[in-house]
Amino acid sequence: MIKAATAQQSGAPVQATNIEAQLSALMELEPEQLRLAWRRHYRVPPPRGLSRDMLIRAIAYKIQEHALGGLSKSTLRRLTTLARTLDSPVGPSREPYPSLKPGTKLVREWGGTTHTVLVLDDGFEYLGQRYASLTKVAAVISGLHRSGPAFFGLKRAKARFGGRSRSSSGEGTRNG
Repeated sequence: MIKAATAQQSGAPVQATNIEAQLSALMELEPEQLRLAWRRHYRVPPPRGLSRDMLIRAIAYKIQEHALGGLSKSTLRRLTTLARTLDSPVGPSREPYPSLKPGTKLVREWGGTTHTVLVLDDGFEYLGQRYASLTKVAAVISGLHRSGPAFFGLKRAKARFGGRSRSSSGEGTRNG
């Protein structure tokens, strides 16, 4: 594994089988070896309490990123913008939920049944019927009027916090 990382850093091409071998080898490492691999890839110690599974996933990502390239500049800019928005004292943007691209499937389990909703250009499709909003779909599924975006996990429901919302510091503040 060390030889492959050295070859990549020197500019030598990395074969897909080499990447696969490195990823497979991660599964065999002991926890201390995983922590060493983390330090090698991230140049800092791993966060405390990080599970073995998350260590493996994060290291695997870094291996692939080094070999195949990372996120595009536009994606990095978008993520930075989103992070700043979430950290801002004003809070997240007023956009009710992330823009959903046509063809996206939203899945929600309710009443022991898995419900799948297809995002269309001009609405949503559920069980062959078209709906103008997620709220209408949520009402059909649950039998109650409720926020569609919150029902499908696209935004936090304020009711979950007893009528309170969370400020950027994590402290509860009273609405109203």
